[in-house]
Amino acid sequence: MKDYELFSRETKAFIYGSQTAAVQRMLDFDYMCRKDSPSVVAMITPERGGFEKFFWGTKEIRIPRLTSISEASEQFPSADVMVNFASQRSAYEVTVEALNTNTIRTIAVIAEGIPERLERKLGELGKKLGKWIIGPATVGGVKAGAFKIGNAAGTMENIRMAKLYRPGSVGFVSVSGGLSNEAYNIIARNTDGLNEGIAIGGDAFPGSSLLDHLLRYEANPDIKMLVCLGELGGTAEYEIADALKDGRLTKPLVAWVTGTCAKVLPGQVQFGHAGAKADAANETADAKNQALREAGAIVPNSFDDYHLRIKETYEKLVADGVITPAEDFEPPSIPIDYNQAVAEKLVRRPTHFVSTICDESGEVHNYCGVPIDEVIEKNYGIGGVIGLLWFKKDIPVYARGFMEMVLQIIADHGPAVSGAHNTIVAARAGKDLISSLVSGLLTIGPRFGGAVNGAAEHFLYGLRNKLDPRQFVATMKGKNIRVQGIGHKLHTVENPDKRVEILKDYAKEHFKKTELLDYALSVEAVTTQKKNNLILNVDGCIGVLLVDLLHELDFSDKEIDEMISAGLFNALFVLGRSIGLMGHYFDQKRLAQPLYRHPLDDILYDVPDRPEKVG
Repeated sequence: MKDYELFSRETKAFIYGSQTAAVQRMLDFDYMCRKDSPSVVAMITPERGGFEKFFWGTKEIRIPRLTSISEASEQFPSADVMVNFASQRSAYEVTVEALNTNTIRTIAVIAEGIPERLERKLGELGKKLGKWIIGPATVGGVKAGAFKIGNAAGTMENIRMAKLYRPGSVGFVSVSGGLSNEAYNIIARNTDGLNEGIAIGGDAFPGSSLLDHLLRYEANPDIKMLVCLGELGGTAEYEIADALKDGRLTKPLVAWVTGTCAKVLPGQVQFGHAGAKADAANETADAKNQALREAGAIVPNSFDDYHLRIKETYEKLVADGVITPAEDFEPPSIPIDYNQAVAEKLVRRPTHFVSTICDESGEVHNYCGVPIDEVIEKNYGIGGVIGLLWFKKDIPVYARGFMEMVLQIIADHGPAVSGAHNTIVAARAGKDLISSLVSGLLTIGPRFGGAVNGAAEHFLYGLRNKLDPRQFVATMKGKNIRVQGIGHKLHTVENPDKRVEILKDYAKEHFKKTELLDYALSVEAVTTQKKNNLILNVDGCIGVLLVDLLHELDFSDKEIDEMISAGLFNALFVLGRSIGLMGHYFDQKRLAQPLYRHPLDDILYDVPDRPEKVG
């Protein structure tokens, strides 16, 4: 690159700090400018390395995160620009390190509030080393069609409207970043557009001055006219006036110093920038505008005329053949980010999951529309939560109580049943909690625990088909189907299962009617005539009472059938029994039991002396 150029289409840059939004805006600008590759080659983030994903158009790309300037410069020696987003506490040290890195030539310092004495030192070091500093307290700048610093130039829509995706004939420099964005639009509407624009920053001691950049533009043959925006405070504009007088600046310059309103305001006014304060008469906007006008700059009467002077100057240069207006083209469209599109309701994307029982996307997680804090405060309990998440209903207190009673009743049935046995064996084999629990749960089925579903299904079949108890038993026997929910190894008519008695008593007290329970008990009266242990067991009682409860909660027969088909009734057994299975796991771990090996004398070894010989 020439000495007067800071940036080109080939410029590669580092971003210091975790400014992912700024990086994406730079890449979007590159893409809009129809460049072949991204300008950002790495992020420098001392807190962590790795990489960050960004978009190049619609394609995702990776940009490395490196942990030091030295590492970045070693890996990417062609990168000669660093955009420094370090905070005011560390911006000075980071900038000094970058200045002392041979491969880095230009540093944009974004931070505000760096002490003035340190800003002076940065400026002196930059000039001593022949490096360029833009800022501090700057938004940066833009080389139209080539390179953009961080968040400079505003939104992609503003960049498109200002035609910054291709170079024009105007070189612009300003103190203010915000006014730069406005000026880019003014220039685009009244000329063939910007070639380069820099905001030097609003502090009293910027690393490079307005004149420094105007002199670069003067040396650049692609820039045909100059536009400048100064502001009250300081004497930088007098340097420009001197350069006009001594011939260092010869290209037409349209200039305006903002802050002329200060004279009508009471007392000394401090504007937004640290340097925007007139401490002497010659630092006022009016005095500096007059000095520029006398030196030969084209100075409007007010900012309202700024665009007119720019337009007149440009049109004269075109008429004189100095400027051949730049050809325009339609730049590529920048895809809108998905999250932004969703926020603006611009997309319809089909979902892959549907949830009708809970929503954690809002401020408060809710169960079926009931905020979680309300679930706790109003003491819904486990039964109430089951109602919300399983049945999608705010079930009454007695129904919640029934659910919790069932869970307590079926939580455990000793270590000998298949589920507990498997869990214990897995625990003693050194397996973890989840593996041991699943080992036990996988035994649940038609012969263990699964009878809850089956009992509900069987007794509903008899009731709906208006089979009297004897007909029902005979029908099931004729089909060679064992009635699930009937029969117990230990309990009999004379020795009833206390758990069943508790459930029946609770239902008789709280349910409005128990039609299926009554039917099941009438079947029990028939089966116990054959054998006194063919009683309604706990699985059967739970199954029929769940059906009675669901009818009471206004579920239709079709809905209940769908629940049975989905295994919802067995789910209550799974939920409750999981408590007991985990208890057995913890018990075995607490006891530090060794690996289980089944006793040999408990196995029938019925092996032939020799296998049958074939052929």
